[in-house]
Amino acid sequence: MSGIERSRLSTAAAALSATALTACGTETPSTPQPARSTAQASPPPSGTTHPYVGMWVTADNHIRQELLANGRYDEARGQRDSAYTGRYEVTGDHIDYWDDSGFTADGRFEGDVLHHGGYLFYREGSAAHRRAVATRESTRPPLS
Repeated sequence: MSGIERSRLSTAAAALSATALTACGTETPSTPQPARSTAQASPPPSGTTHPYVGMWVTADNHIRQELLANGRYDEARGQRDSAYTGRYEVTGDHIDYWDDSGFTADGRFEGDVLHHGGYLFYREGSAAHRRAVATRESTRPPLS
């Protein structure tokens, strides 16, 4: 076998090995991935704002999460304003969160309902929100 053939075989074996390791999760791809920053996100280009910008609330109104047009979110819990803040990205009906404190989370939109962190959030004021509030109120035990 010539030196060129050995070199080609060695290069092919290395590529195959890297592919196999990447596929089984023991090595990351050699292509650099963009770093995820918790810095202030820049506004999306004009006309590309997704349809989920706005206020999302739980039926009891305890958690209020505002998705801002600039790719940031601000979440209030009970009386605590800005309990969680960070950046987010929406792809289709999927949302990824990068909180300023370092944790990550995700969720899924179904129309005016957001499934996130074990909670159901509703677009504030939507028909889905009104139904959730009415259902919650109708299932409360009567006051004695």
